[in-house]
Amino acid sequence: MAGVFLGLAAIWAADDVAADGHDIIKSHGFNEYGDLKYPADFPHLDYVNPDAPLGGEISISANGTFDSMNPYATLSGSPGALSSSIWETILTATSDEVGSAYCLLCTSLEYPQDKSWVIYNMRDDVRFSDGTPMTVEDVIFTIELFIEQGTPSLAASLKVLIEDIEKVGDNAMKVTFSDEYPVRGRIGQIGGFPVMSKAWFEETGARLDEPSLETSPGTGEYTVGKVDVGRSIVYERNPDYWGKDVPINVGRGNFDSMRIEYFADSSAAFEAFKAGEFTFRRENSSINWATAYDFPALEREWVVRRELDDGTMPAASGFTFNMNREKFADRRVRRAIGLLYNFTWTNENLQYGLFQQRESFWQNDRLKAVGVPQGRELEILEGLRGLIADEIFTQEPVMPHVSGARPIDRGNLRQALALMEEAGWTTSDDGLLRNADGQTFDVEFLETRQSFDRIINPYIENLKRLGVNITYNRVDPSQYQARRQAKNYDMIYGSYRNGLQEGTGFSQRFGCEDKEDVFNPAAYCSEAIDRLGEQIPDAETYDEMAAMVMAADRILRHEYFMVPAWYLGKNWVAYFDMFEHPENLPEFGLGHLDYWWFNQEKYDALRAAGAFQ
Repeated sequence: MAGVFLGLAAIWAADDVAADGHDIIKSHGFNEYGDLKYPADFPHLDYVNPDAPLGGEISISANGTFDSMNPYATLSGSPGALSSSIWETILTATSDEVGSAYCLLCTSLEYPQDKSWVIYNMRDDVRFSDGTPMTVEDVIFTIELFIEQGTPSLAASLKVLIEDIEKVGDNAMKVTFSDEYPVRGRIGQIGGFPVMSKAWFEETGARLDEPSLETSPGTGEYTVGKVDVGRSIVYERNPDYWGKDVPINVGRGNFDSMRIEYFADSSAAFEAFKAGEFTFRRENSSINWATAYDFPALEREWVVRRELDDGTMPAASGFTFNMNREKFADRRVRRAIGLLYNFTWTNENLQYGLFQQRESFWQNDRLKAVGVPQGRELEILEGLRGLIADEIFTQEPVMPHVSGARPIDRGNLRQALALMEEAGWTTSDDGLLRNADGQTFDVEFLETRQSFDRIINPYIENLKRLGVNITYNRVDPSQYQARRQAKNYDMIYGSYRNGLQEGTGFSQRFGCEDKEDVFNPAAYCSEAIDRLGEQIPDAETYDEMAAMVMAADRILRHEYFMVPAWYLGKNWVAYFDMFEHPENLPEFGLGHLDYWWFNQEKYDALRAAGAFQ
């Protein structure tokens, strides 16, 4: 759901008092743990060009296919790229702050210090793309729709979160929160809701949980234009967009249209980019970045190739075990399988030394666990003693193993064989690992991206040397999506999208109640982590929240349900030289679809030179 779990706290004036004696805080936005950067009267965000010209088209690629434009039917169908972008949220975040959120569809919000309720004073000038006004009734309807038809984990969370929701005054919504829900994250979850048209759903009978190519009108700057199912999508600027002069929108949404072209795989997409079939590419292949950018369009300086800073937290990605499988229940087995992934050789020989090996689930300086636990982090871990391994208290956090310069590290292979033997798996005469009943250790690795073959195949070969009866099964995107949703796999290359500020979303990714959710690819579950998930949203300060997350990081790394892989920490981009961006790009966003713009003169010159098919 777009923008869910935004952080909240405020620049405020406590000039009213609630019935229970609490001061009422009024603000144009907030941050859970600190002050907002921008005052109520700010003219525009610091990192945009307020005079950016409007016009032109930017086109990007997507792999695979799509059969729906409903991004919220996550249990079936394959939604189109950017399909959630047509709906705006009550609050919106920025790219130069951690956890700040500002009113977009509202003018202000009010809440008591105990955050037992919140009032959003909604704007009266918002229009849906069909020209009808957005009302408080639409906002309330959307929230109730997600309660009724949202993903099971989200719907269950909302039912606990909301005690009552009602219209107050002419154009305001009041949400009263349940005492059972953590204080931290209450207002953020509501503020992150998109707003949809009640009238459209009532007229069409459409459902939020069913795939559909028809979409309800949105309030966003772009609307769905031409859709060629499975092949391309065009989003067009709404010429009557209500919010073009709202300060937080100034200098943003500068293209007349955004086009997404779909390709069977990344190789086909790259060839299409070289031919000018789309115009902006975010490269994710090290072999391409290191060796393939020598095509005519680049040599003729039609295409710009750049490496831009990326301060966002990298996804916690790696080779992920499905913890629902009994074969992975023993941590020694998981560690043994992990020891056969050779990051050093893979990075130097297959990825051109361009990557770093991930250590933490929160790979950054703010939340990563380091050294032996001490201080507040140690106190938190002491509260979990008996639920976690004793060595967590006395040792540095589990780090990725060190591998040698050859494809298979023989020392790691010996360690892995010893671990498998301790776990009851010994090498038989045919070289395969077998248990006491003579059963082989069978594993299927599921993938859909052809570009991953060169990375995964050496790992597969090393696991065969260990004696794992492993199969590498690359399936088409729709089959992969269905099997991933059903947790029908042994291992995949998965990831967890964690944040620089954690709240209720922590439990959605790592909690036992939601372990079958797509946000938890390992189906990981732990009582200790569940307890931390209950405590993190109640943290009173950022330092307290950080200490809890560091404790969680230490536990998750020890559990080793994912073999940590690589991360980049940069943006590799290539684009036809007709796009421009502000000099002061923010820390947490590339923003090519947000605050970049189109140079018509440069485009005309490229067109005249024959840059496009």
